Amino acid sequence: MTTTPDQQIPGPSAWRGDDLMTSTDWIYVLSDAERTELEELGRRFVADDPDLRTVTAADYPLDAARGLNDESARQMDSGRGFILVRGLRTDDYGPTMAAAIFFIMGLHLGQPIGQNQRGDLLDHVIATSNKTMADEGALPSRIRDRLPFHSDSSDVVALMCLRGAKEGGASSLVSGTTIYNEMLRRRPDLAPRLFDTYHWDWRRQDPDSPELTYTSPIISYVDGIFSTYAGSSMIFSAQEYPGVPALTADQSEAIALFDEISQESGLPIDMDFQPGDVQWLLNYAALHSRTSYVDHPEPDRRRHLLRLWLKRDVGRPLAPKFGKHVVVMGEPATPPLPGGRFRIADAVTVNDDWGA
Repeated sequence: MTTTPDQQIPGPSAWRGDDLMTSTDWIYVLSDAERTELEELGRRFVADDPDLRTVTAADYPLDAARGLNDESARQMDSGRGFILVRGLRTDDYGPTMAAAIFFIMGLHLGQPIGQNQRGDLLDHVIATSNKTMADEGALPSRIRDRLPFHSDSSDVVALMCLRGAKEGGASSLVSGTTIYNEMLRRRPDLAPRLFDTYHWDWRRQDPDSPELTYTSPIISYVDGIFSTYAGSSMIFSAQEYPGVPALTADQSEAIALFDEISQESGLPIDMDFQPGDVQWLLNYAALHSRTSYVDHPEPDRRRHLLRLWLKRDVGRPLAPKFGKHVVVMGEPATPPLPGGRFRIADAVTVNDDWGA
């Protein structure tokens, strides 16, 4: 049953970044046995060269790393909402095998889904242009600007670090539950507005979208399960389209306060990725962002992350038409463009024309 909570929401998902940074409980360090197994599976994956669209977790079963998989799933589904896995030696075995290991880990946590109009299942977070967020057509994953906190169009978003930036580029996470609790504490009159249904700018997310907007609340609270779907810039830009109802003063104020709280010192956690780090994040539990960064001048030293979007069906109850419900998860609203890369050696190569 959908409800609007008027009391603080407790639990492990209600964390503060400054508290988490006093320990390393959110970092899972691989054992030698786990790392060895993942490397052996990665080598076999590269040799097998399977089609990324049809390969399954059963093709690459886990033994030593089952505990890692179970803990990653637990933290996303019922814990803090994220986990950082550390200990892969990506510098030793190169990007193709690193991507293979990453993809295998993803298969055991969900179904990889398409991330762009070409249907690519493995995508890249790397600056391929000098555009800024203010430029028309800029893709957030392909520029160096700081990003606002937001949710992606999947159940799980995962990142693997191949190379860090020269300066900056920290991955930032913030608890949606903590933001709501803070709003409830400061402005209980505005907190209910997060359950209102808003128009979201579909066209700026997907240039070929069949409609200009779709609708969703920002907060879902069903059967005691709290979920967040955020990205205020998409709500505000949707106001430019004809026929979209104007935001009320209370709605605008609530959205602005939600954003303001998300950025307050102490609430987010900033993590500086090391090569080989893998971050798993449940989109409904935490919002993500990154700080702006400066690249090394050499093209082959650019900050480079691999990204997976996963469908993870664990029966999580959500409010009706919550999130980006207008497309089947991972299926584009229009037929994919040609050029998708579905072999690991092809997929790990940066498509520099994308987002240029």
